Amino acid sequence: MTLHRRSVLKAAASFVSAAALRDLAAQAPAPQSASVQVVGAGQDRFGPPRTLGFSSLAFKVASSDTGDNLFIIEHRNLMPGTGPALHLHFSQDEWFYVMDGEVVFQVGDEHARLRSGESVLGPGRIPHTFSAIGSPAHMLIAFAPAGMMEQYFIDAAAHPSLASTADFMNRYEMRWMGPSPFWKS
Repeated sequence: MTLHRRSVLKAAASFVSAAALRDLAAQAPAPQSASVQVVGAGQDRFGPPRTLGFSSLAFKVASSDTGDNLFIIEHRNLMPGTGPALHLHFSQDEWFYVMDGEVVFQVGDEHARLRSGESVLGPGRIPHTFSAIGSPAHMLIAFAPAGMMEQYFIDAAAHPSLASTADFMNRYEMRWMGPSPFWKS
């Protein structure tokens, strides 16, 4: 789905005055590229997909495409009993959309099982984690604002064994809260 600036501005106009909207639009950072960026199925915006050792990640919308307001990845082949450590983001909300398979989430103290077509929001500063159930899963994950998440995944792909460790995660505007309750022993 393409989010057009005009549609966003029309929706915002119903909530704020025209003068406030003009001020807000003038302050918004401009995207770095005005060209259309088509990213094929299973492809990464910048080259080959990345791996964290338990799944494949493809950058779909880069931080620079949105003035650092949004970063979206496609998460393929998420294996059961794997996934990130329990963690929180200081500044980002993280939205998960299950495209295929079944995924269990912990957001705060609540657990939810999502199937294809369902989504859940992990609000900033709320601990969360996830794992596939039964068979590999496929998801879209969005971070808003982008923050340091794009750099985290670049660096994590270079050092997959460190990706879910406290020292590593804590460098990227996140806090490691403990191991995932879904990890297989």
